[in-house]
Amino acid sequence: MNAHSPLALRLPVFAAPMFLISGPEMVLAACKAGIVGAFPTPNARPIEKLHDWMTSITEGLAEARDTQAANSLGPWCANLVTHSSNTRLTQDLELIARFKPPVVVTALGSPKPAIEVVHAYGGRVYADVINLTLAQKAVKAGADGLACVCAGAGGHTGFLSPFAFVSAIREFFEGDIILGGGISDGAGIAGAIAAGADYVYMGTRFIPAHESMAPEAYKDMILSSTLDDLIISAGVTGTPASWLKPSLKLNGLDPDNMPAAPTRHYDSSTEFSGKKWLDVWAAGQGIGTIRTRQSVGEIVDQLAHEFDAAMRRLNHLPFATRTAS
Repeated sequence: MNAHSPLALRLPVFAAPMFLISGPEMVLAACKAGIVGAFPTPNARPIEKLHDWMTSITEGLAEARDTQAANSLGPWCANLVTHSSNTRLTQDLELIARFKPPVVVTALGSPKPAIEVVHAYGGRVYADVINLTLAQKAVKAGADGLACVCAGAGGHTGFLSPFAFVSAIREFFEGDIILGGGISDGAGIAGAIAAGADYVYMGTRFIPAHESMAPEAYKDMILSSTLDDLIISAGVTGTPASWLKPSLKLNGLDPDNMPAAPTRHYDSSTEFSGKKWLDVWAAGQGIGTIRTRQSVGEIVDQLAHEFDAAMRRLNHLPFATRTAS
């Protein structure tokens, strides 16, 4: 594992790469706000669109450096599907080598295919993991960090307690940990860092953002839904994911009687048209506190205020400075 200094960020937050939601506008807004802006490469189809997106992001950040301090810009991150069914992986890696995102997060497969390419230009590779076995394999493969997807995460989710997962990983791994799962406010960020994580993944909080690619009806559903409106099912994509029940019902699916899990297939070379997952919407357990539409910058401002308040509260608790006698 390569040793890295901490990412220079206003807050230790990744605007998580969300399928069909995260695009260049959201990535640039997140970076300009001082956090990591990320997107999944499968969002850009065909491959020519991925080239255009990466061009837009790198040129946008270059322009931003002319108007704001370079050290106030967060890095951008590409989320790469390394599952064996992704026939476009080689082409995606060619563009990653060309545009050099500082961070690459691999998902649904081993990080190994990306490591040589990303390390060659000095970037870092984090592996998306949902259990201890996958975490150990990713570390053995040479990942610089782990993106731990825990219970409460939206989309393809995990099942482990974030506190237990981080503690278990810290038994054998000193590298970077990104922790995701139901974190939607500054207090959650503070809690994750206190538990041993270096950064947090925050997705659902950004779905209603002005810069999000989510349809307006999806944004409205996020604002009006609660924890009780979520269900976990593998019946849509073949992998357990956290879905909005009202969205499933609108698409003729019964949340109480979901279909059997289809064969997993994550090929970014296929067209979006005709896919049943296009109109079903995901969300994580942070959903209950999101009630207004804001820009990414406004969301980060609010998170920073909440984070500072949480840290002050921790520092002023009566046991915060207590030492053993």
